[in-house]
Amino acid sequence: MSAPGSARSTQSAHHRRSSARTAVVWDALRPLLGQDEPLEVLDIGGGTGGFAVGVAELGHHVVVVDPSPDALATLARRSAEAGVADRVRGVQGDLATLADLAPADGADVVLCHGVLEVVDDPRAALASIHDVLRPGGTLSLLVSQRHAAVLARAMAGHFRQAHELLDADGTTDAGTIGETTGPRRFTAEEIRSLLAEVGLGEPTLHAVRVFGDLVPSSLVDLEPGAAAALASLEQAVSTRPEYLALATQVHALARRGD
Repeated sequence: MSAPGSARSTQSAHHRRSSARTAVVWDALRPLLGQDEPLEVLDIGGGTGGFAVGVAELGHHVVVVDPSPDALATLARRSAEAGVADRVRGVQGDLATLADLAPADGADVVLCHGVLEVVDDPRAALASIHDVLRPGGTLSLLVSQRHAAVLARAMAGHFRQAHELLDADGTTDAGTIGETTGPRRFTAEEIRSLLAEVGLGEPTLHAVRVFGDLVPSSLVDLEPGAAAALASLEQAVSTRPEYLALATQVHALARRGD
């Protein structure tokens, strides 16, 4: 059994690495969520509240839609511990049932992070999100990026999988690579095209986790100041378009027209 001090150290290291990975997304959202007026935020697939609790702490009202009752129970506990239970509500469901769970034109902001990869129809999913956004509302979309996955597989020696993934179109197929079915992955251009097709405006794109998945865990977890330096580096390249193809994830902010 690990000693309490050891467990706390492991949790602290995990938090530092997680912070480095999410810093870019939080930075992109900060101008949007830094308003004094409370916003109505819908977090699709928000699970245990990794973003929802932080958003509620800024004074906004958050509805988390997630299919897992266990995740929603953890969300309720975390929001209570953070003192924001009155501003966070969990609803069991998913994108397929979104129209029945959220009012049309009701959300100022929709968070959809790591969900588009596993839906049956990305276009239909984004169309549903468009409909629950109010005119002028903003979608925060975070998706896995295909080019980085090709590179990761090649570096691991899985050359055949890398080659098959190279031409797998995330907008049309179900994420089948050879004999293995996995989550979809998208390119930045595919995301631009999908958003335009459902009536969402030209997105602002950010490269997320360009270096974070390549740096050894021991370096980030044990080297003093490494996590902060990594987060700073990630933030520095996040808006440079040449790094989008290297990023593990692409973050898009897209606005619904008035």
